[in-house]
Amino acid sequence: MTSDSATRTANVLGRPFSLGSLTVRNRIVMAPMTREFSPGGVPGAEVAEYYARRAAAQVGLIITEGTYIGHPAAGDSDRVPRFHGEEALDGWTKVADTVHRAGGRIIPQLWHMGMARAAGSPAFPDVPRMGPSGIPPQGRERGHAMTQADIDAVVGAFATAAAEAEARGFDGVELHGAHGYLIDQFLWNYTNRRTDAYGGDLVSRTRFAAEVVAACRQAVSADFPILFRMSQWKQGGYQARIAPTPQKLEALLTPLVEAGVGAFHCSTRRYWLPEFEDSDLNLAGWVKKISGRPTVTVGSVGLDNEFFNAFQGKGSGVADIGALLERAERDEFDLVSVGRSLLGDPEWAAKVLAGRFGELRPFDAENLATLY
Repeated sequence: MTSDSATRTANVLGRPFSLGSLTVRNRIVMAPMTREFSPGGVPGAEVAEYYARRAAAQVGLIITEGTYIGHPAAGDSDRVPRFHGEEALDGWTKVADTVHRAGGRIIPQLWHMGMARAAGSPAFPDVPRMGPSGIPPQGRERGHAMTQADIDAVVGAFATAAAEAEARGFDGVELHGAHGYLIDQFLWNYTNRRTDAYGGDLVSRTRFAAEVVAACRQAVSADFPILFRMSQWKQGGYQARIAPTPQKLEALLTPLVEAGVGAFHCSTRRYWLPEFEDSDLNLAGWVKKISGRPTVTVGSVGLDNEFFNAFQGKGSGVADIGALLERAERDEFDLVSVGRSLLGDPEWAAKVLAGRFGELRPFDAENLATLY
């Protein structure tokens, strides 16, 4: 890479960014990726070192892997970290402190799987899977359609987790509203067939998400950042679209903005693809344009194939990020979320910011077998 290209990269991705009480040193974000290296749901020293290693190598903001909120039906693995209970929260405090000492900023992703949860799974095997209508996002038996009491309990659990995040020294929170999990199940008409105030048109289907956001907003300080992760696609439903038009997208976003979302993390499989016809804007670009809120783009950044190849045991080669820089220069989005590239090369951010593209290591599926 020429010195001019290196300077361009540093100028575009090396700029600081602020959102409420959070200021990050550059525009590079570590994407949330489930790793399952927290036995008993408790993140240990290995988890702290894993995140701090990226922070020390110039990642500006780390979004943790999805963490289960304190609701019995939230998750289905005893190796995914929890964000409730003293032991798990003490572990997370150490993670946050370690990342801060390494110069980074960190926020937890708060997660409820809803109907995507496997039935009979730990830590509460007798608790049924639940969702807006008890309809799974793909090919599983029906579960429990949530009552108002269920909804209130889950909303409260999200708010409690957000308050704990602030109390434990985190720099914000992200609510997982994407990929066919619980919040997204309310947004999607396939999994939400309710006839009450939480179902029907898109605005009504957004009510649950807005209540979660509002409860979290009330539980934390006014300037404590709340990010909302969203997607059109679902696990096993890559062609799904909650909002097929810009008008529908506006109907989705408006209640969330009013409830207190500070920024949107817009999950796509390929960041360079346009979201709607007659425009080159990707999802993050459209969300920023419509909502007026900062956005995070994500989707195969720095790699030559999509994430689902990793689940098939396939690696990914290094890809040029010229198109990403062009979009960032146009302020199409504010932050860039990087996933597998940072698994393959923990120093990806430092190398990119220094223009050392020739030193980048590709992603190998073997990277998933260890926590490094």
